[in-house]
Amino acid sequence: MKHILLFGPPGAGKGTQAQLMVNKYKFMHLSTGDMLRDEIKRATEIGLKAKKIIDSGQLVPDEIVAEMVRLRIKNMKNSTGIIFDGFPRTVAQACKLDEIMTAEKQEIAMMIAIDIHDEEIIKRILERGKVSQRSDDQDVNTIKKRIDTYNKQTAILADYYKQQKKFKSIDGRGSIENIFEKICELIEE
Repeated sequence: MKHILLFGPPGAGKGTQAQLMVNKYKFMHLSTGDMLRDEIKRATEIGLKAKKIIDSGQLVPDEIVAEMVRLRIKNMKNSTGIIFDGFPRTVAQACKLDEIMTAEKQEIAMMIAIDIHDEEIIKRILERGKVSQRSDDQDVNTIKKRIDTYNKQTAILADYYKQQKKFKSIDGRGSIENIFEKICELIEE
């Protein structure tokens, strides 16, 4: 099995690229964003707490996200690997993911970072907000807070995976197909 962390700021195209990876490689897509949105939609206790936090532009606490991830990994079946999208977001989460993977006798193969400039991120997220009707994708100030939070708390994960020699980076500009080709080259190395 090949487990890959798809990394980049909000709006980098991780969800789109993850779906292409699922189709081509039969990976399981583990998106903490999707899991949280499902909890919110179902108005679960976790979902109600998460909605309040997300709407303020903050990240959901580690313990909530880690538990959702642990349960998905434990129940994984018929997959050639996992694409982690939106997790881990902090060094503490990365350490927790390492613990979870070790307990399941698995390991992360690589982190693929999609690099993109803030201006392009804002443009993409606003466009996505028109289609998805997600309130957090329709407010520029909330988007800027999310980018700022990413830059302060999440971008440092690159160093964590560089130390493990698992970090790879691609340019996130260009067509969806062009970006996917770059990802495939890394996976198939």
